[in-house]
Amino acid sequence: MTVHASAWQAFEAPEARLAWDALARCASEPNPFHESWYLLPALRALDPAGSVKLLRFELGGDLAAIMPVRHEDRYYRWPIPQLTAWIHGNCFLGAPLVARGLEQQFWRAFLDWADANAGRALFLHLPHMPLNGPIHAALQAVLAESGRQGALVHREDRAMLVSDQPPETYFEASLSGKKRKELRRQFARLSELGTLRFERQRGDADLARWIEEFLALEHSGWKGAQGSALASHQDTIQMFREAMFGGAAQDRIERLTLWLDSKPIAMLASFITPPGAFSYKTAFDERFARCSPGVLLQRENLEVLSDPHVAWCDSCAAADHPMIDHIWRERRAVGRLSIAIGGKLRRALFARLVRAELGRNPAGI
Repeated sequence: MTVHASAWQAFEAPEARLAWDALARCASEPNPFHESWYLLPALRALDPAGSVKLLRFELGGDLAAIMPVRHEDRYYRWPIPQLTAWIHGNCFLGAPLVARGLEQQFWRAFLDWADANAGRALFLHLPHMPLNGPIHAALQAVLAESGRQGALVHREDRAMLVSDQPPETYFEASLSGKKRKELRRQFARLSELGTLRFERQRGDADLARWIEEFLALEHSGWKGAQGSALASHQDTIQMFREAMFGGAAQDRIERLTLWLDSKPIAMLASFITPPGAFSYKTAFDERFARCSPGVLLQRENLEVLSDPHVAWCDSCAAADHPMIDHIWRERRAVGRLSIAIGGKLRRALFARLVRAELGRNPAGI
């Protein structure tokens, strides 16, 4: 049982990617943002200098867990050095990929490695961690058995779709009759402008065109105006193009489009990672905002649970999202965890830091 931190470029090799992909298929909890087809394009685009390392947990010579990590000099807006699980602005879950059944062994090995490789870091930080499931349960068990301090420093509950109801039944239970009637009127108004149709696609057919249309559509709205659209930056354009093709090659991408004649007016890219799915990116034509094309698309998207391999879908949306929270009724708890590492002095300083942080901003549990 060994843990190593390697330059991420070493995982560009075909044999390394094969092992990584095999791990993803037997992971305790799915996380597409840490699968090879998404994480490698993100690293190529966002970390060309190679400051991020891939932490590899091996058992009997086989890859059993993987997590991107980096030493950082700042903790959000504070000049506090930390060792962190690396995420970026388009990564919406920070859970490591861990082979099913090896969760506790991974956390023991990872925390021992963090103790030995703390450097200037005062603690370990794990952002965007799911708070329900075997990954978090195993971490809590390992912290308890070792007496190591850990703290939940931020928590949010974001929309999630879990249901065995037919889509129409679920939709009727989510929205009032008045709101559903208004959506029917809006669909009728759009239909007066041309032919409306929904299209659901897998694979790479017309994918290059779809990507460019999505980038243009997202950039045409408020995200483009604020500079937060994928097309606002060359590195995120590169990441998106590469990840979409890589994910499609592994049958991880589903595209849903609402067309008005030959023009897309609402688009959604989802990651399919059985037994779950993730709503990655959505965009709509704001010129038709009064007709709610994004809501109409999400109504159609309830069909994602018709896939026998998908039991739930994570919205990847911020908590209290003004649209999706009214349609998807279930919630997924996600949080930031900070954990003591190193020797007694470092851990004592961490205890003071986390006490001050929770005093300013209690995590809610």
